[in-house]
Amino acid sequence: MSKLNKYMMVHNSPGINCDEIQANWRKLAEVEAGTWIRTYFNEEKGVRYCIWMAQSEEDLKNIFTEIGISWDSIIQVEETVPDLWGEKWNEHLEKDAVADTLGN
Repeated sequence: MSKLNKYMMVHNSPGINCDEIQANWRKLAEVEAGTWIRTYFNEEKGVRYCIWMAQSEEDLKNIFTEIGISWDSIIQVEETVPDLWGEKWNEHLEKDAVADTLGN
């Protein structure tokens, strides 16, 4: 399997509620071209920030277009955190660079 990249998708959907989001998740759970990792949701503003793993931005665009879910932006991202692990941080980055999935 080719290396997967991390992407953040921003969805701005004022008025969307958790029931609609969960219905979308059920559809997206069957997708094989990308893997959903996490969503951050501000219900008051209707904005979702979703972390995905996929081979390309184009793959994500195709997934969401086919299912009929709109998005405002897709950007490739890398995780960064304060150096809580000391020397282990570099080891983590090296492993993450060749991992197929989050957490390897």
